[in-house]
Amino acid sequence: MTEDPGVTFSQMVALTPRLPRRGRGFWYSVAIDLLWPLVVLFVRMRMAGRTNIPGQGAVLLASNHLSFADPVTLTAFALASGRVPRYLAKASLWKAPVIGWVMASGRHIPVDRGTARAGQALDSARASLEAGECVIVYPEGTFTSDPDGWPMRGKNGVARLALTTRTPVVPVAQWGTRELLPPGKFLPRPWRKVSVVAGAEVDLSDLYGLEPTKPVLDEATARIMAAVTTLLTGVRELPHPDGGDQALAGGA
Repeated sequence: MTEDPGVTFSQMVALTPRLPRRGRGFWYSVAIDLLWPLVVLFVRMRMAGRTNIPGQGAVLLASNHLSFADPVTLTAFALASGRVPRYLAKASLWKAPVIGWVMASGRHIPVDRGTARAGQALDSARASLEAGECVIVYPEGTFTSDPDGWPMRGKNGVARLALTTRTPVVPVAQWGTRELLPPGKFLPRPWRKVSVVAGAEVDLSDLYGLEPTKPVLDEATARIMAAVTTLLTGVRELPHPDGGDQALAGGA
């Protein structure tokens, strides 16, 4: 786990006028400006490892997924790290009132899950990366179903993106968002502690240039998920029940 001491309340306040604004889009910017003060005031945020996120150029942030609160706290983390994030997210969000405006304004990337159009999301994500943007991916594809909150097996989309574009993958672990906004609830619980930690770039260099076969993608995905899980054991100060030898790859 990174030795970054984190960010205090006063530092979060001091960060506010320095948050990146360029490229946010109108409605995405409105959402950020509304939610950032609420995060500062009502969430006990601990951020660490921000120096692992490059200040410019293409980067993939691969995070575990626990709650509907994750995009809010992870966006706050990315902004505090000097980056405006784009998300791969389910296409139905673009049809939702208000949220659809935010998704379109922020140039996020819709994923038509379970359809022949799902692959188009990877093409759109490649375009964002070629433009030098920060793209956030939840490799599990949905909230973890593990009752203790450990990551599930990852899907291979983030590995395919990373290997075909040679984009750095930075693992991120979040913890506490389930308590902030439990599944099935619509109102967050204030003053819950949420930790967001970024680790060192996952080394995939030996896989560059190889044909992206399933074994190659599985290996890359396993490395990414192992890095996320290792970070999470540090955040939770709790060993993974499988001793870190879990198989965490598979699926498209």
